[in-house]
Order: sequence, then structure tokens, then C-alpha cells
Amino acid sequence: MKDLTGRKCLITGAASGIGRATATAAAARGMRLVLTDLDADKLAEAVASIRAGGGEVLDSQALDVSDYEAVTAWAKSVHEEFGSLDVVMNIAGAATWGTVENLEHRHWKSMVDVNLMGPIHIIENFVPPMVAAGRGGHLVNVSSAAGLLALPWHGAYSAAKYGLRGVSEVLRFDLERHRIGVSLVVPGAVRTPLVGTVQIVGVDREDPRVRRMIGLFEGHAVAPEQVAERIIDGVRRNRFLVHTSADIRIAYWFARKFAWPYEMVTRIANRQFSKLLPATSPGAR
Repeated sequence: MKDLTGRKCLITGAASGIGRATATAAAARGMRLVLTDLDADKLAEAVASIRAGGGEVLDSQALDVSDYEAVTAWAKSVHEEFGSLDVVMNIAGAATWGTVENLEHRHWKSMVDVNLMGPIHIIENFVPPMVAAGRGGHLVNVSSAAGLLALPWHGAYSAAKYGLRGVSEVLRFDLERHRIGVSLVVPGAVRTPLVGTVQIVGVDREDPRVRRMIGLFEGHAVAPEQVAERIIDGVRRNRFLVHTSADIRIAYWFARKFAWPYEMVTRIANRQFSKLLPATSPGAR
């Protein structure tokens, strides 16, 4: 799929961050967009901006991708009016971190509902029509570095992101005979609103040490526009694993090649994170 001109492309999470940057980049390459996001106002702003820049938005709908019925109804409407799509991008996501003794059931459930079941709802509603159309296509799933590496306090988040990685790897081979490529995007630090909204359970975000940690994270974060370019390039080149920064590429290589040193580094990182827990927390050291 080297030429993206005229291709119909669905993007979730299109109102901000990586989703919006990717929608803008896709429109600049002549793709015809179908967009969704939870935030209706910001989605409307994104649509207006893309159209003002000469891009084509076929349809937009504010909805929660974790709501299967809402996704199904929207998919039916899209297919009735525009037919099957050519590219499907699962970019929408949310983040909650915390140690297992601080996380509640609702935190685990929300991470799986939004970051795993949300993409699955999109896949089961939009990919089979792509298969039936017989034109080939491409599926993009945005996972995370937390879908490759055992990052501290990412248990609930990684439950979903590792799951999405597994789904993507299976579909990579399942869909090959239909000429549908699959890309798994594994961002590290990205300068998006998610940095400011991530919930760190059991930790005071105003603690100077926590603010310093977040500042360091933001300091080496890449711009969402850079991630968008990597995603578009991944589609054009039919690349499965799409890294958005060199640090995660190196860390993943290190984890695979040097298991024991990787385990030691991860243990040290976890101990450092534990110092941020309140003294009254059962997980504090």
C-alpha cells in the first residue's frame, strides 16, 4: 500500500495526541478519513482543522470504543454509506498506573475495556468487511513500550497492551492471505495530553519527586507528529513492529538478548519507583 491516495481510513482517538496527528498526516497524503473519539468537542475541532487544510473527512462520530453496541451501530452506518474501509487504525487509549495493592478492580477493568476490548470491537466490526471486499488493506494497533517491557507499576496497563500485542501478532499471519497487513506500534514517551491525565494510583502527583519524574519523562518525549509519520511509513512499508523512538528499540533488543541483565535493571527501576510511595503504603520501602 505504497500509494495511500483515496484510501478510506478509520482512526480512533482522533481528537488529540497521536490520533489527531495521524489523522492530519493521513489527510495530507490524500486519504479519506473516518474518525472517532470520546471527546465530541475536540473531535469536531479536529475535523474542522483537517477540512480547512483541504483534507477529506467522510464521517466522524463521538463514541466510547469500549461500548460494543455503539461501535457496532456506527460501523453499520459507515459501511452502508461508504462501503468497506482500506485502513483501520486503533489509536485511542487511556492510562492508569499503580502497584497491585493500590489498584482497584475498576482500574484493571477500565484498562482492559478501553485499551484491549476497544480495539477488538473495532477489529471485529471493520476488518471482516475488508476481508470480504478482497481489496487487501492494513490494520494498525497502537500498543506501547509497556506491551514489550515490564515497566514498574504498569500491571493493569500492560495487561491490555501485551494483549493487544498478542492479537496483532496472530492477525499478522491470519490476515496475510487476504493481503491485509498489520502494524503494531510501540511508543515510548510521547508528548500528548495522556502525560497530564495518566492516573498514578496511590501516589500524589504534586509530590516534587513525582513531578520531577514526569518532567524527565516529558523531557525525552517525542512529538505526536513524529509518531504519526512512523505510523504512516509503517503502513506504506507493511512493517509489523513500528518503533517511534530509539530508546524503546534498544531496550527491547536488550531485553531479548540479555535476559539476566534486563531482569536486574527492571528490579532496580522498580525499587526506585517504590521510593515514591507514601510511607503509609503497604508497598512502600
